Amino acid sequence: MSISDGPYYEDMERGLVFPVPPAVVVDSGLASVYQSITGEALPLVLDPKICNEVTGTENRIASPGLLLHLSIGASTVATKKVIANLFYRNVRILRPVFLGDVLHTTTEVVALQDSRSTDKSTLRGKVLLKITTYANDEKVLEYYRAPLVRLKGKELPGHNDDLGSDEELNLKEYQQTSYEDWKLRSLQKYEQRIPSGLINDPLKDVVDQALALVRLTQNVASVHRDVSASPYPNRLVYGGHTVALAQASLSRVFTNTATILGWHLCNHTGPVFEEDLLSFQHEVLSKQEYASGNIIAVRSRVFAHRDNEEPQEVLEWVPIILTS
Repeated sequence: MSISDGPYYEDMERGLVFPVPPAVVVDSGLASVYQSITGEALPLVLDPKICNEVTGTENRIASPGLLLHLSIGASTVATKKVIANLFYRNVRILRPVFLGDVLHTTTEVVALQDSRSTDKSTLRGKVLLKITTYANDEKVLEYYRAPLVRLKGKELPGHNDDLGSDEELNLKEYQQTSYEDWKLRSLQKYEQRIPSGLINDPLKDVVDQALALVRLTQNVASVHRDVSASPYPNRLVYGGHTVALAQASLSRVFTNTATILGWHLCNHTGPVFEEDLLSFQHEVLSKQEYASGNIIAVRSRVFAHRDNEEPQEVLEWVPIILTS
């Protein structure tokens, strides 16, 4: 396996742990650039005073989105030859990350499954990765993701592991002791009435600065940087960019959100390209009292609007949010 070229699908095996990329300090500069790309409006991320009132700490929390995208970027040591990412599963943010924390991420292969393109002309494989991120050597994030990875040769290796399935939603699984003492009532001044049923964000958003985000997060998947590596005529936008804009929309609708505790599921249902216009739709699935606030599961769907075509769904995402 060439360090600069791979790994390809046939280079992988169960139990393989990839070299850990350099650690990264989540500082105010990194947070500001991320904010400029996404336009997220979480109060604890933006305002040190309200963050101190809620958490009791002097430093602002880092956006839970930034945490995820730095972690995913680090995990691309395994997916330089990715075709697409199929899903994320069991995302748990075990404690908040604060500005000044130092992150490092480990990536392990836990399952492999051979695959072919619809016309059977392209050989590739599905890889289930277990990813763990640490802040100052304390585990803060763990999840699984499944990339579709290119084959270098002309013969599939014969893997047929079970990649699992989405589990039933259980909000109790997202209750972490790290958040129990937060004074969430301080966020009640930001509350707005949330209608029942489907909630359409009136503000659409354009996908831009796609390369800036992959560079910021050290994402080395060639499909997001090099059009010749894309299965489409255009560079494929990193799927987390769509999630980041969906999270920004979520922060505009659920204005009293303290943070995100995890993702129940995240399915990329269609490709996204630079300059796509996206719309956002949210729906409360489940709500439960927790500490001095609430845990809420929200189904967020994102649609791409292109020329005169019908809107195409490109993301189904179920984040678990912590609110007043």
